[in-house]
Amino acid sequence: MTPRLSVIVPFYNVGEYIGDCLESIALQTFADFEAILVDDGSPDDSAAIAKDFCQRDSRFRIVEQDNQGLGPARNTGVREAQGDYLTFVDSDDLVSRHGFERLIRTLDETGSCLAGGNARRFNNSAGVRPSWIHRLPFATDRIATHVIETPDLILDRMVWNKVYRRSFWDEHGYEFPAIRYEDYPVTLRAHLDAVTVDALAAPVYYWRERESGESITQQKFQFGNLADRVTSAELVLDLIDSGQPGLGEIRRRVHSHLTQIDMLTLMMAFGTVPEEEEQNLVLLACRLLDRLDPSVLTRAHGYDRLQHAALRAGDVDLLRRLAHFRHEGGLRGGARALRKPGRRRQFEHNYPGVHEANTAIPRSLYQLPTRELTLATTVQHVAWRDGGLSIKGTAEIRHLATDASSTLRIALVIAGAETPLAVRRYDATDSHGDTAPVGFEVHLDKPLLAKLADTGAPAHFAVRMKSGKARREGKLRGQKAGSPGWPPGSWIGPNSWVQPGPAPDGAFVLRRMVDPCRLTSVEQFEDALVLRGRVPATMEDPKLQLTRPLSGQDQVLSVELSSDGRFSVRIPYAPIIAETNPDDPFSQRTTWAFRLVGSDGTEKLLLWTAEEQAANHLEQGRLVSLTRSTGGYVNLHEGPARLIAERALFVAESNELRISGPSTDVTHTFSWRRYIDDSDDHLDVTCRSTLWDGQWTAAVKLPALIPANPVAHAVDPLASLADWVLFAVAEDGSAQAVQCEPFLAGRLPLVVDQNGHTLGVRPHAGTLHVEVR
Repeated sequence: MTPRLSVIVPFYNVGEYIGDCLESIALQTFADFEAILVDDGSPDDSAAIAKDFCQRDSRFRIVEQDNQGLGPARNTGVREAQGDYLTFVDSDDLVSRHGFERLIRTLDETGSCLAGGNARRFNNSAGVRPSWIHRLPFATDRIATHVIETPDLILDRMVWNKVYRRSFWDEHGYEFPAIRYEDYPVTLRAHLDAVTVDALAAPVYYWRERESGESITQQKFQFGNLADRVTSAELVLDLIDSGQPGLGEIRRRVHSHLTQIDMLTLMMAFGTVPEEEEQNLVLLACRLLDRLDPSVLTRAHGYDRLQHAALRAGDVDLLRRLAHFRHEGGLRGGARALRKPGRRRQFEHNYPGVHEANTAIPRSLYQLPTRELTLATTVQHVAWRDGGLSIKGTAEIRHLATDASSTLRIALVIAGAETPLAVRRYDATDSHGDTAPVGFEVHLDKPLLAKLADTGAPAHFAVRMKSGKARREGKLRGQKAGSPGWPPGSWIGPNSWVQPGPAPDGAFVLRRMVDPCRLTSVEQFEDALVLRGRVPATMEDPKLQLTRPLSGQDQVLSVELSSDGRFSVRIPYAPIIAETNPDDPFSQRTTWAFRLVGSDGTEKLLLWTAEEQAANHLEQGRLVSLTRSTGGYVNLHEGPARLIAERALFVAESNELRISGPSTDVTHTFSWRRYIDDSDDHLDVTCRSTLWDGQWTAAVKLPALIPANPVAHAVDPLASLADWVLFAVAEDGSAQAVQCEPFLAGRLPLVVDQNGHTLGVRPHAGTLHVEVR
């Protein structure tokens, strides 16, 4: 019987990852597929792993060919495919369990030519996080749309997060070119050729990132790789510069995207290209620059335009210095302004070449426009103290030095009315790595918090700053990792709760909730969790609805309700643990959100107001964890028995950092791990591990985390000297990053000074880090 979907998986030298990739495909909720595994002459054990999988699952079959590259391998898979639909998976990535089902369901409903979905980036040390390039095209569901109607889809340049109708593919005769970066010419052409396209906000694809992250010396900066990138860009430009009517906005967006991504990559390559290839790189980069729309180039970032001018001038030395400056963080926070000679109120960017007599580089490119002197704020720490809310952060005017003569005013804005706050200022590290009076703390007492409205817009903070002659104002924003990202809420009265957090526009706001649906306690039994709480008096006959946000599946549980609004609900472990196909194919976890639904259809999220400690239950090697979300609501996670950190403290007596959490059935050792620049190799500092009363503790002497010969980046003073991640190593040698429990994240960062350095414990994408500066 012909399968409905053909999944094409080319592979080459991915023995470490291909097993997990194929497993994620096998566990799809949409089972009517064939998987065509194209062995592109792989020299490692990838083929053996693939053949073994084929023997175990008849839906998988292997096709062998001599090494030709990813594009030709995909073309081979298409020729072998028999399904009504086509999709592509890279062999080191993962597919979310509902990915194929969601994409095919929408195509069946709409008749669109192709459907795409959101993507996530992942690795072991940094966890799972959104894919930056997919955030705009898949910000929301867009059904039966088109790239002309939704220009953000021009950013959707990857082939693998989509399902294509096979008849549509064959009608237009798509083939991947035999180059790297072969995706974009095909995907953009498909978007243009399609009658309609479906774009789904749900993540359908997990895109692996190397442990050490992006690097200037990665393969993408090799000359052959760069030449393929330019060829790919030229094929794309040929598509949208063909004179076809109606493509004006698409053309502008594509030119802008290639300027921001591909042209930037060529400019950054001057920081690593061998001397004998420099002139070839100049010619290659000019080839692309000559194709880009001048009106788009003039609107590019000022630093981009400076690099373009150096390229036009053939000034390889300046190109090299500009690339290093950018790579090493010189633009972080905006380079410090220089006063223009003879002009007290005019400034220049402190970029390489600013004071050099180079007539080929227009001096105007170094000019710093007044509009770029913007207010820059951060929220560093949020805590409830002395019956009120304490907020610490930084404020400065970008590019300018902040000194004691500067002034800072902060007001709480409630329904348009401002209440000035007392501001305590202190020295902190500014965006240029200097110590300056940019730090601030404001404290809001309960009487002020009680003025917050329980309806309408939340309250925000207005920040006004004066530095020299410059005056700037704006909203407080810029939440950092730790308590700003996981801010704790608190009762400010018998029935009134205040929850800090981000607004949709990124501002830091306060929301007051009167008589919310809330969890007040959790009891753990051998076979179930029992949740107790209160519902508003206006909610009648409520039911508890458990929703899986990634899959859209719901469960409804009966609620015992007393006359005074108190409720209890029993959640058995067995049905949750019986779920063997998690929503997240990397962490292997499924997340459930809680809401109470009244008989009239009224829905209320369940707010966590219980003890600030997760409820964890371990059974059959799976961990059920009831905890809070970033917004303070109740979440339930089910997944493998990974270790979770619940407490972190510096112990002065022993000069140690101690991390602890609940133990599992497997014995682990612990180490703080940091990855070497430009490599997936790592260094480990072994911890002193103890196990007592169901709790593990990993302790490390603080000096051990300070590099023996620390070297700060010359350009980026904010770069850490070392970034350590806590890993747990099982008896079989497998290692996983320890997870940071949300309640611990809400108490971080934890910062201590040691031997002239600062060590900060912070969460990042669910894992626990120590940054040394």
